[in-house]
Amino acid sequence: MESKPFGGITRPSLPTLSDIERRMAELTGVHQKLVPQAQLQTRPAPPTPPPPSPPPDPILGEAALYGVAGLAVCGLAPHSEAHPAAILLQLLAAFGNAVGPAPHCMVDATRHGLNLFVVLVGESSKARKGTSWNQIRRLFAEVDRPWVAERVTTARLTPAALIYALRDQHPATDRRLLALSEEFAAVLHSLRQAKGHLSPLLRCAWDSGDLRSLAGLHPIQATGTHISLIAHITQRELEENLRPTEAHNGFANRCLWTGVQRSQCLPEGGDLDAHELSAVAAELRRAFDWAANAGAIRLVRDDKARALWHERYPALSQIRPGLYGAATSRAEAQVLRLGAIYAVLDCSPIIGLPHLQAALAVWDYCAASASLFFGTSTGDHTADRIMEAINASGGSLSRQQISALFHGHLSSSRIEAALEQLISLGAIYQSSQPTGGRPSTLWSAISGCLAGEELHDESTVEETANEESMQEQT
Repeated sequence: MESKPFGGITRPSLPTLSDIERRMAELTGVHQKLVPQAQLQTRPAPPTPPPPSPPPDPILGEAALYGVAGLAVCGLAPHSEAHPAAILLQLLAAFGNAVGPAPHCMVDATRHGLNLFVVLVGESSKARKGTSWNQIRRLFAEVDRPWVAERVTTARLTPAALIYALRDQHPATDRRLLALSEEFAAVLHSLRQAKGHLSPLLRCAWDSGDLRSLAGLHPIQATGTHISLIAHITQRELEENLRPTEAHNGFANRCLWTGVQRSQCLPEGGDLDAHELSAVAAELRRAFDWAANAGAIRLVRDDKARALWHERYPALSQIRPGLYGAATSRAEAQVLRLGAIYAVLDCSPIIGLPHLQAALAVWDYCAASASLFFGTSTGDHTADRIMEAINASGGSLSRQQISALFHGHLSSSRIEAALEQLISLGAIYQSSQPTGGRPSTLWSAISGCLAGEELHDESTVEETANEESMQEQT
């Protein structure tokens, strides 16, 4: 570089680009001579967290299509855009209600009827939930038209209406009622009300069927009722309206959560032959007649079914955390009732191996569906907010970024507790990223976490059948 005098002072001229590059090369060479070769090795980059992926869609096992139920599904499904699981679950719920409270199972001192609560979850107008019910209604109209006309109701579910409709009278009235709620979001909204009595009423309806109101001057009671529920809702409505309280208080685990979608495209609609429908209806009518003549029969397992039950029971009764665990924590009772329905459809007082295998296949489908709706939800607002932000980031979040989600209104200990909860669920993992100083800790989502990994390892919690007493407003 040249120097030019200026006012008696010699100053260097500005360096050119080639000067800068040459100097950098000189410095780099000096640095390589001074620093040991081992320290020049590039540190491996931290592993890129796998992008979160949803669990796979549930698959209905072939064992679920056993007997008359399978005959009905195989006959109706090809002529409908409705999902086979929607047809099957609603058929089982309808049959379990239509046969009434007489067939039952016993577990210790707890009596289990054949009434089910089935919730179909699918996109509005695209999942063909209503179409699937229309198929079942048409079928059962040939089997028991008075039951379809008088014991299936689409009226709004309220405690007063349910108790009054089934109130004890002389002479005794029909104890059966199938509540069809095609706008189940409104029901869940009612459950959210602080003073609502619908939730304990429905829980008692699933358990013993003994309902009562102690309010007012003239208490009303309805004993020995046989109430079933078929509900339709979208996944978004479910996420917005099912509060963690209802998930954890025992309402959610009385429901069979069933993911459905359109199974095929039929621009001209189905064309089910009347003779084929009548053949299926005849088989159902035969099972109805058998159950009516059998009376208050107690169904039990045979030796082969008992052996399979003992094999699957540990997995069914395993405790899982989070909303998924809460929503599936009554697996034993659900499988028991499903197996009993398959046995009665077979005109059998014995729950055999095929009946239990069919029940387990249905439960596996419902449990896998629940994993789609509740998978990594914890029911805790803080943990769920963190999980949502990590998924939205498409990668990882630092501790500082997680704290910023709450704008300084949440203590560090509360955030740490939420992170530990998510780690215990298998929803996130912790990693360290090297920096110039102290390593940075990152939290990332685990793909395919929690419920989607094992379909046969479902959780339940043994709960007592006699829950808290309730007081209903008439």
